[in-house]
Amino acid sequence: MNGREAVIEVRGLRNQFGAQVVHENLDLEVYRGEILGVVGGSGSGKSVLLRSIVGLLRPAGGSVRLLGEDMLHIGEARRAELESRCGVLFQNGALFSSLSVADNVMVPMREHYSLPPAMMQRLAALKIALAGLPAGTGAKFPSELSGGMVKRAALARAIALDPDILFLDEPTAGLDPIGAAAFDQLILTLRESLGLTVFLITHDLDTLYTICDRVAVLSQKRVLVADTLERVERYDDAWVQDYFQGPRGRAAMGAAERREAKA
Repeated sequence: MNGREAVIEVRGLRNQFGAQVVHENLDLEVYRGEILGVVGGSGSGKSVLLRSIVGLLRPAGGSVRLLGEDMLHIGEARRAELESRCGVLFQNGALFSSLSVADNVMVPMREHYSLPPAMMQRLAALKIALAGLPAGTGAKFPSELSGGMVKRAALARAIALDPDILFLDEPTAGLDPIGAAAFDQLILTLRESLGLTVFLITHDLDTLYTICDRVAVLSQKRVLVADTLERVERYDDAWVQDYFQGPRGRAAMGAAERREAKA
């Protein structure tokens, strides 16, 4: 063991839908305080893995430990407590369209806390500000927001309960390069200020090179490799080489090197 605390431990995971086996004997660890990027081809089961970890999907086999607890063999009350220590930003934000941004952020507060309405309003305003949204956004509805603002509103909801672990599913998908870069920097800021551990599903190479401490590659129904980018990009696998050594991968790598040279 490397001495780091694993806040997520997946062992021998098997996920299956009918005759389709998505994961088989999948192992993965995520360490406290790191940002782990999870990549893989279409159908490799990235979102399925996320849902298995947070308890939205019960796997067909294997074990999932979250913050030291066996998620498959705990009572409902303890499970609810652990779930409150995880924040999830789903693909496309998944905001409730009939609720204002502030009410969306207060949904998990109402589920897990018993607080006066005025206090929840103040907490929601704080989370909205932490997500980098301007004053007054809380009163707006999702249909009134740009794509980037929807992502940030969903992020505000994900951090509503001050989670230990933040799960992000394609957070920069659909954003322009400037908006995506700003979102990446926001995640770095929140990791440092809130002490978050981040499990990040992405296909965005710039995100991987900008903010991820390690990268896990899903392929062949398992985690093919989980290591630093420098080691992953040299891994002897055709998909890995195409992904990281192709034109877009080389461009992202070069941009990262230029940022380091300026720092």
